Amino acid sequence: MSFAVHESKWNHLQQNRVCLQHPISAKGVFLRYNKGRGVLLFLWEILVKDVKLLEHKIDKSDGSLFPAKDALCVAICDDEKTIRDLLEEKVREMVPSVVIEQFSSGKELLRSKTKADILFLDIQMPEMDGMEVAKILRKERMDTLLVFITAAPEYVFEAFDVGAFHYLVKPLSDDKFHEVFGKAVREVENRKFKDGETDEKYMMVQAGGIHTKILFRDMIYAEVFNRKVIIHTVNGDTEYYGRLSDLEKKAGEDFFRPHRSYLIHFKFVQRYDAKSIVMKKGTALIAKQNYSEFVRQYLKYNQRKGREIK
Repeated sequence: MSFAVHESKWNHLQQNRVCLQHPISAKGVFLRYNKGRGVLLFLWEILVKDVKLLEHKIDKSDGSLFPAKDALCVAICDDEKTIRDLLEEKVREMVPSVVIEQFSSGKELLRSKTKADILFLDIQMPEMDGMEVAKILRKERMDTLLVFITAAPEYVFEAFDVGAFHYLVKPLSDDKFHEVFGKAVREVENRKFKDGETDEKYMMVQAGGIHTKILFRDMIYAEVFNRKVIIHTVNGDTEYYGRLSDLEKKAGEDFFRPHRSYLIHFKFVQRYDAKSIVMKKGTALIAKQNYSEFVRQYLKYNQRKGREIK
């Protein structure tokens, strides 16, 4: 699949480094510029058959993904001004119309009550480190995408405990920055695209002649006891005769089966260790052989959702 674009348009896109990846239609976009013919070839890896190509993205006058009324807001919190300025420069290269807030300390960030879409947060700062700041921030702001900045890679796993979307290691690599920030921008764009939609995926459960509608978004975890499946939700418990494996197939990628008797919803995980997972209501066991896969899938969920899991 190929499309011809005038050379001036290619120069415009190249200058602004506009992100051309469609959040729904394709998982990758690769560019190749043929100077001899003056065309831009778009090579797409198609996820769905009915693809809407680029839509409004190419024709934005300033190369931005976001109109002025819905501008992308990025906050940068680092005690080093050189790092803050460097990050701002890199961000503006990719999204020229971005609104940027700079903070020199965690306390200043928290006082600001920022509503940034994306937050670059240094972990090692005086007085209050980034990890402590993130824990406080998450109590008020759940949907900000956290990208930690650190000179010490050993902090990375701790960062995911507070729902980090990703991380960058100092000194900053251009390629890594473009990769991480590009993913964050696409996640924000995807959320804005879906704004107003609600996840109403559900299942009907029959027990004792009563049919009950269970929303998967409200399901905390499920367990098997005496051949019955007990579903614990935010509104109470429902039990029925059935197989946990059938429920697992319906639940989707936001759920995980850490033990043959349990199915948990990542959204409601509060803490965990190698033996158990503490949920919002109750505790689920982890089989030893499933622990590493649970951690891997939980980190992927964190990256996918970009927020603290409660």
